[in-house]
Amino acid sequence: MKTINFQEIEKKWQKYWEENETFKAVFDKNKQKYYVLEMFPYPSGQLHMGHARNYCIGDAIARYYFLKGYNVLHPIGWDAFGLPAENAAIKNKIHPKIWTENNIANMKQQLKNLGIAYDWTREVNTSDPSYYKFTQWMFLKLYENGMAYKKKGLVNWCFHCNTVLANEQVIDGRCWRCHNIVGKKELEQWYIRITKYADSLLKELDNLEGWSEYVKQMQRNWIGKSKGAVIKFLVDSFNEYIEIFTTRADTLPGVTFISIAPEHPLVEKIRKLKNNPTLEEFLKKSMSLTTTERTKEKAGVFTGIYAINPINGNRVPIWIANYVLMDYATGAVMGVPAHDQRDYEFAKNYNLPIIPVILPDSSVIG
Repeated sequence: MKTINFQEIEKKWQKYWEENETFKAVFDKNKQKYYVLEMFPYPSGQLHMGHARNYCIGDAIARYYFLKGYNVLHPIGWDAFGLPAENAAIKNKIHPKIWTENNIANMKQQLKNLGIAYDWTREVNTSDPSYYKFTQWMFLKLYENGMAYKKKGLVNWCFHCNTVLANEQVIDGRCWRCHNIVGKKELEQWYIRITKYADSLLKELDNLEGWSEYVKQMQRNWIGKSKGAVIKFLVDSFNEYIEIFTTRADTLPGVTFISIAPEHPLVEKIRKLKNNPTLEEFLKKSMSLTTTERTKEKAGVFTGIYAINPINGNRVPIWIANYVLMDYATGAVMGVPAHDQRDYEFAKNYNLPIIPVILPDSSVIG
């Protein structure tokens, strides 16, 4: 029996695809169009199995629609900007431009060896001036129209790489690249006024065809438009007010605790007032977690201070809770465990009172 030389077959067809630009997307009004895009890789220099998994799945989808007769656009590119490239270049004593270009060349060949059906004529590189001049143009347009602004905010910070990390780049409290512990740092950042378009974004969701209701709801939650009121609670230890945004002011009589974010300005005053090792350990742990990780577990620590409920004068304990986020609303939440699942779980964890206010028939308890 003749032995099949798979490497020989692979090279034969890969050469054919490249020479004939088999997967090049050419305009054809008679063909139905289909666009396939995987997230562009960061040019670290070597593909790993995560890359292979991701891009082979995209390849399977693209080839499926090729076979069905679609005009498939399947581009590839390189997400090449960022401090990691600069730090790697410093470590290897090479200019970051040369480092990045060498890495791209190597990974490009690896992708070609995998035989993935890319339209290489549409390859892009985010560190190429011909590409990033358009991102600069877009930013300037946003800035000119008052959509881009600067403010201080907390970010995930790798003290080893000296760079900001997205939540997805923090794994178990560590940097995805150097594996050192990640902390929080307040930096002045650029922000985009996305909330200005909340109404139109929510309205246009109804016009999306082929999207599941589950995914649409995820988008609504991400857009996150809320209507409510800001309630002021007097903090008796400091004779100042803590502001809390709520969409359910009618449940104020059922407030049995207040939770504030670990980054809330009040926390620093509490730390100066009380020496609490448990509090310090909790803050340290919370600051090393991503937003996603923090919201999974409802954990907190009692501060030892109280606020006054403005509707009935009750003293309400103030807790620092990991699930409360400083970048949402005021960074403080009034706990109404009888009418909120998250508050209920927290109250059960720490044996806090649960006071019903609204009955199942929507009537209010007097």
